[in-house]
Amino acid sequence: MAVNNAGTEGELSPIAEQTVANYEATFATNVLGTLLSLKHEMRVMLAQGSGSIINLSSIAGQVGIAGASVYAASKHAVEGLTKSAALEGAAAGVRANAVAPGPVATEMLDRFVGGSEEAKAGFLSTIPARRAATPEEIAETIVFLASDKARYLTGQRIAVDGGYTAQ
Repeated sequence: MAVNNAGTEGELSPIAEQTVANYEATFATNVLGTLLSLKHEMRVMLAQGSGSIINLSSIAGQVGIAGASVYAASKHAVEGLTKSAALEGAAAGVRANAVAPGPVATEMLDRFVGGSEEAKAGFLSTIPARRAATPEEIAETIVFLASDKARYLTGQRIAVDGGYTAQ
């Protein structure tokens, strides 16, 4: 089992203000890091005839986010890598899935909303569950995907987002 969880939101700014440096740094961590991890994980798991890979994506991999275009594009790429790995590994018993958290009660959420409690409350009011996920809720989803209870799941994005992407 492998979990690929390195990630960065990069610089948050409108598309018209994005830089090549931000694109390169964000994609190096979020996409290239995932690709290189997958490369080595797939070699081992294909040879052993089993395995479960869980990539951390984001709801940004399904929707656009104003002011976070490079981050969103990188998470779309992570989901494409996940689906490709699932197709390449399925016949050999290797599964690949993505966990796509919505807002999680971490420092990253504070950065996304600019650090203001008022802005955070406003953002969380747009989520049907009206709250951020806890890190433990994300971890529990990862544990499920790694388990035999999820043995027929592959190539899927599991959104842990309090209903955000159901809207």
